[in-house]
Amino acid sequence: FINLSRTEGIIPALESAHPIAHACKLAKEMSPDQSILVNLSGRGDKDADFVAEKLDL
Repeated sequence: FINLSRTEGIIPALESAHPIAHACKLAKEMSPDQSILVNLSGRGDKDADFVAEKLDL
């Protein structure tokens, strides 16, 4: 959630943040010619206050 929001300006819904985190872990083990596709659904702006509270941001 935080990484994608800060680096790309895309605020994913919390449900979509889990596969994004997993894709980042997988990417470290992949070769440069391989790709990962993650589908984002929902709106993360509605989760921003919750995340900020939980992470003390």
